[in-house]
Amino acid sequence: MYPESAPAPGSAAELAIDRAHLRCWLLSLGLRCTGPIEITRIGAGNSNLTFLISDETGRRWVLRRPPLGELLASAHDVVREARVVDALHDTDVPVPRVLGVGAQDTVPLVLLEYIEGQVIENVTIARTLTPHQRRATGLAAARALARIHAVDLTAVGLTDLAGPHPYAARQLRRWSRQWEQSKTRDLPQVDQLTERLRAAVPDQRESTLVHGDFHLRNLITARADGSITAVLDWELCTLGDPLADLGSLLAYWPEPGEPAIAGFEMTMLPGFPSRQEIVDEYLSHTDRDPAALSFWHALGLWKLAIIAEGVRRRTLDNPDNATHAGAPSTEQIDHLVHLADVVATTTGL
Repeated sequence: MYPESAPAPGSAAELAIDRAHLRCWLLSLGLRCTGPIEITRIGAGNSNLTFLISDETGRRWVLRRPPLGELLASAHDVVREARVVDALHDTDVPVPRVLGVGAQDTVPLVLLEYIEGQVIENVTIARTLTPHQRRATGLAAARALARIHAVDLTAVGLTDLAGPHPYAARQLRRWSRQWEQSKTRDLPQVDQLTERLRAAVPDQRESTLVHGDFHLRNLITARADGSITAVLDWELCTLGDPLADLGSLLAYWPEPGEPAIAGFEMTMLPGFPSRQEIVDEYLSHTDRDPAALSFWHALGLWKLAIIAEGVRRRTLDNPDNATHAGAPSTEQIDHLVHLADVVATTTGL
């Protein structure tokens, strides 16, 4: 389900999961589990922790749990995430099967099926692909996003996933509060951007399922044709304006000649479609009006900077939350804030 890359550090994080308890849980779910199990931290994500679980015969599963340490209210809710993934299982959105939801002591645990494929989590992996494969994956990502936004909320039972307030206002309120609670220093430009975004909120014309953190590193792809075999990490999923997801994807999609975004340099390699091509592919499958997209692109970068600051805070509080990529630096976070300011300025926000 996740790339077979170097495991992330954090033996203490692994030991926080009791192997005997986990093995008993697997058996109670009716899963075959032979011999002792191995637990390995995987993935490049810095929020909910993800582990590869395997037995001595090679059977594999994926485990999700919240990060270590003190958490912000409503953040890192793996049980809510499991509810969304389970609801989507019989839709056109590719997701892993939820095998079980449980707990160790007071820590919630979610067990998911292991899905074969590849996650393009860094430049090294992206370089093993041909330009044709890179382009196919980028365009497939746009189509997968369109499928997410086409989900019938009533049919899957997710109409109550979010409150009635407009999505932009909810996002600005949530992430500005997150900034205040997790920032490691004062950064006036973030506060200035928040006010500019509040003054430019577009009217919300529809409400769909919104992934909330849609990018290449949250997708499992088929190497042969670049198709998307699973969309991962639904932690920030909610109901809202679908263009928010597209703007967020653009925020994670630097182009050749632009300053790199740490962890997402892969989209600058030859073959990956441009941001405009991503937009065109998405719109060709949705017929949506892109007039407000620049607002959501700027908000996506602003939000990405705040998420990175939260990751930095959690890693400083407990180093075992870090992945092999490490925590974002203040320079990287400042760079994201600068990019958000540039997008906001050049589009007249």
